[in-house]
Amino acid sequence: MESKSVRKGWSELGKFWTFPNSLSLARIAIVIPVAYLILVEGPLLWILSLVVLAIASDYFDGRLARWSHSVSEWGKVLDPFADKVGGGLVVAALVIKGSLPTWYLIVILARDLLIMAGGELIIRRSGIVVMSLFSGKIAITSISITILAALLLADPPVMQFCLIASTVVLVYSFLRYLARFVRLMKAPQVVRQQSEGDS
Repeated sequence: MESKSVRKGWSELGKFWTFPNSLSLARIAIVIPVAYLILVEGPLLWILSLVVLAIASDYFDGRLARWSHSVSEWGKVLDPFADKVGGGLVVAALVIKGSLPTWYLIVILARDLLIMAGGELIIRRSGIVVMSLFSGKIAITSISITILAALLLADPPVMQFCLIASTVVLVYSFLRYLARFVRLMKAPQVVRQQSEGDS
């Protein structure tokens, strides 16, 4: 059964260069110029175009992996990592420009670092990389909406709603990851079954 297939650490995560994984890497490459353009107040059309392109790559990489039966252990790492790096960089740039509050960035970074630390502990304990939860995708979607609202200079009530709603989603998502972490640390032999059931 698939749940018996145990991989030991980062050096044995299987094939790295797949098309879906390339999309995840491209997403990281895309957000770097996005953050730069925000900081230098570059053309809004370019910024929005790159943001939409990054969102599209996030939508398609996982689906392409499933459609082409090329879901990889590396993909389980790269996809959420690209989400975290992308969201964090763009939000940080918007915080520096005063378009988003510092506390929002702190919430995002704290959640992401704790989730990544938990994932590393699960890998060390069980030797298996778990897939991201669906609540994680909802969280990155809420961040994307908040970013777009900030870029489009949304009215203060709209901006405030986006920030509060996104924060609630981020906290909810973290609690889901925390619950899974506790459950899987108690029963590491069902890590993969649990991760696939929740994703």
